[in-house]
Amino acid sequence: MNRQNIILAASAGLATALAMLAVPALGQLVNQVAPPEAVAPLQASPEPAPQEIVPLTQSGLQQSFAPVVRRTAPAVVNVYSSVNVTRPSCQWAGTPWEAYCRNAPTRREKVENSLGSGVIVGPDGVIVTNNHVVEGGDAFRVVLNDRREFAAELVMKDPRTDLAVLRIDTKGQTLPSLTFADTRELEVGDLVLAIGNPFGVGQTVTSGIVSALARTDVGVSDYSSFIQTDASINPGNSGGALVDMQGRLIGVNSMIFSRGGGSNGIGFAIPAEMAKRVVDAAVNGGTLVRPWLGAKAEVIDSAKAAALGMDRPRGVLIADLYAGGPADKGGLREGDVVLTVDGREVFDDRGMKFIAATKAEGETVNLSILRGGRPQQISVRLAPPPGATQQELLQVQGANPFAGAVVVELTPALGEQVGMDAFSGGMLVYSVPRRTIAGNVGFQPGDIIREINGAAIRTKRDFDAALKRAETTPPATWRLATERNGQRIESELRGRI
Repeated sequence: MNRQNIILAASAGLATALAMLAVPALGQLVNQVAPPEAVAPLQASPEPAPQEIVPLTQSGLQQSFAPVVRRTAPAVVNVYSSVNVTRPSCQWAGTPWEAYCRNAPTRREKVENSLGSGVIVGPDGVIVTNNHVVEGGDAFRVVLNDRREFAAELVMKDPRTDLAVLRIDTKGQTLPSLTFADTRELEVGDLVLAIGNPFGVGQTVTSGIVSALARTDVGVSDYSSFIQTDASINPGNSGGALVDMQGRLIGVNSMIFSRGGGSNGIGFAIPAEMAKRVVDAAVNGGTLVRPWLGAKAEVIDSAKAAALGMDRPRGVLIADLYAGGPADKGGLREGDVVLTVDGREVFDDRGMKFIAATKAEGETVNLSILRGGRPQQISVRLAPPPGATQQELLQVQGANPFAGAVVVELTPALGEQVGMDAFSGGMLVYSVPRRTIAGNVGFQPGDIIREINGAAIRTKRDFDAALKRAETTPPATWRLATERNGQRIESELRGRI
């Protein structure tokens, strides 16, 4: 090919490339400048609601979370908990050679500190964190994002939700705070930021998405319905904030699944509505009353779904109702399938209890159910669980196998306090002092007394009546039935007690 042909070929290639580049630009120009007859007349119409979109361009991917961080990071604090621990000064303490410590100096004091995070949810100094951050602490200190330090007062702790509320004296200063989001609007795939102080290195922000909702099978608290996220959460992040792109608090970071102690992209946060319930209770008197449905539910698997004539497993099956409880009064029946509670799907008993626990006493929830395969709607007015609590403990007296034990009627109210199933009633053995008849017999705290000499024990009245009959006519053999860790134990005691 001669020089002229080479120049012509290069010119043709350049012209083709320019034409290809011009086509998109021309298309954009055509889209932007429409002919007069194609322009629609102006009409007054409502402004469309903003939609969540996935970034599709390089410029979209280069957008920053910095504006959200600037709004939210100042409301996330470090929480320091300290406890005075008394330790033996002898190096052999706690070993088989402890006898050599008899003449050693008695004890020495040591202060142990733990570190977590917290979120300011009240501009007057109200802070929410995890219960396990403050558990066992004697004194608490809060360090703000701008390095100001405050002594903190523990207002409330709730081990059953793993939440605690602190308050600091701001001397009239207004602090940056976060508002609670309505997590009913949250969806899997939404962008989130986790803010905390991992490993004590200083405030750290990580990003991720909502990986899952309503995780109830994690098993770290009684009222669990966690938000799962892949935003990096590490030790020290506990009690920190999980926020959405509007800068609202959607959850309190609580735990991770990890084999080595670091983040594997599986973190869990307590939803904002549960945190709000605990905070509201703390600032309005310090008493947390959890509403109660009075229903026990079972998971519906494939076999149960087929037996119920359902096309797939969904909802929960009502297995038991507490007579006179809210669900019973509201018209729920055993065998009903509850699909949603206030529009939120439920998959197990914990999920149903969680939704009820986020409501206030006296609120009404709407249940979408299947009864005999037909959909129905019922309303249930929530109420506190009835019955005795730990304040009504009784120490048993007299000549009987329970003498010396501290017992209490296992009511729904007490069951909610101690995390036990109270539907069947019974007398709960609360404690067993040493050198008592009950201790010699072998009773342990947590045992539930079910029968005495053939008489079923459901209430304190049943218990008192059984002991009174035995006192009037002492039996030659005491026949007892107790429950321990879900197992029924039957025993016989012969001879005079």
